[in-house]
Amino acid sequence: MSELIVVYTDGACHGNPGPGGWGAVVRFVDGEETQLYGGESATTNNRMELTAAIMALEAITSGSPVQLWTDSQYVRSGITSWIAGWKRNGWRTAARQPVKNADLWQRLDAAATTLTVDWRWIKGHAGHEGNELADALATRGAIEHGGSPRRQNGEGFRRPAGGARRGRRGVRRHAGS
Repeated sequence: MSELIVVYTDGACHGNPGPGGWGAVVRFVDGEETQLYGGESATTNNRMELTAAIMALEAITSGSPVQLWTDSQYVRSGITSWIAGWKRNGWRTAARQPVKNADLWQRLDAAATTLTVDWRWIKGHAGHEGNELADALATRGAIEHGGSPRRQNGEGFRRPAGGARRGRRGVRRHAGS
C-alpha cells in the first residue's frame, strides 16, 4: 500500500468560454477512491483546470503527501513557477497586468500550502487511466451545465468507468480492492 495520495485532475470547456466542467480522481492511502466533478454554465477551460485541482486538494484532510497529475501546463507552471512572482507583485504579472483567474490561483495556493504536493504533468488524451477518468468526469460536468454530449472527440459522452452511483454534488466514491 502506498503512503502517497495520488490525484488526477482535468478541466473541459465546450466553447472557450462556454459551458465547462472539472473532474478529479483522488486515490487515498487506504485504497479508497473519490471521484469529484462539477461545472459552470459560462466559464473557460483554464478556470475548470484550476477548479479541478482546488476541489481535489480541498477534499484531502489527511497529512499524507500528495502527487497531483494534471494535463494542464497552465496549472503546473502557474503553481510551481509563476505564483511566487504574482504574489510578490501584488497579484500582477511581470507586465504589471492583473493575473487572470487570481481568485482561483489564491484559492489553489491556500489549498496547496496545507499539504505537501508534488505537481506532475501528464499528456492528455494519451490513454492513461487516471487522466482519462478525470477527463470523463470533467466532460460530464460540462454536459450537465449545458455542454454538448457530442463535443468530446466527435462522439457521444463517455461515462466514467465503474458502476458507482453519483452522490450528492457530483461526488462518486469507490472502495479500493
